[in-house]
Amino acid sequence: MIKVLVADDQVLIRAGLAALIRAAPGLEVVGEASDGEEAVALAVSARPDVILMDIRMPVSDGISATRQILATAEQPPPQVLILTTFDIDEYVYQALRAGACGFLLKETQPERLLAAIRTVAAGDSLLSPGLIQRLIETFQPEPDAAGPIPDLAPLTGRETEVLTLVGRALSNGEIAARLIVSEATVKTHLNRAMAKLGLSSRAQAVAFAYECGLVAPRRQ
Repeated sequence: MIKVLVADDQVLIRAGLAALIRAAPGLEVVGEASDGEEAVALAVSARPDVILMDIRMPVSDGISATRQILATAEQPPPQVLILTTFDIDEYVYQALRAGACGFLLKETQPERLLAAIRTVAAGDSLLSPGLIQRLIETFQPEPDAAGPIPDLAPLTGRETEVLTLVGRALSNGEIAARLIVSEATVKTHLNRAMAKLGLSSRAQAVAFAYECGLVAPRRQ
């Protein structure tokens, strides 16, 4: 069973999502949270595999809650899917930087939502690299306003190379073809790089590649 936590401050939306998930085979609702603080507490006690997280909630918003959950979670950490109204939104960008693995529009069809839960629970990415890139290039601060440049010293040359190509929105298959290695090898290098850098999602890895200067945003 895939254990799901639903966090949304609107009771009708939260109840509807929970009812939909409970009715689906192989899925189990292990908690419902009405704010970010409650979501953090339930993430610890219920140990969900996937969290559906609204961004704008009282007490603690979905971005802060996502960051706190992933910073303290036992391995493997839960996969956080952001629920939002707009697909290109600075809140979505900040949530992906915090470690969310993807986002869903609140108007998403039920079948697609259930498929998304199963996809991320299996460890696959929900977002296309191109969409992540578009979000970052829209909202990434200019270099002089972005703060300290992250340190790449822990990475090997190959790990840095793979991270750079991930930042350029290439898929694992495209990276494997470029480097003349297997997709499994690409995944190994990327996973090792993410572990060394404390990153929990591919979206975070893409953002990191921009922040440390491996990839330059194409400003309009």
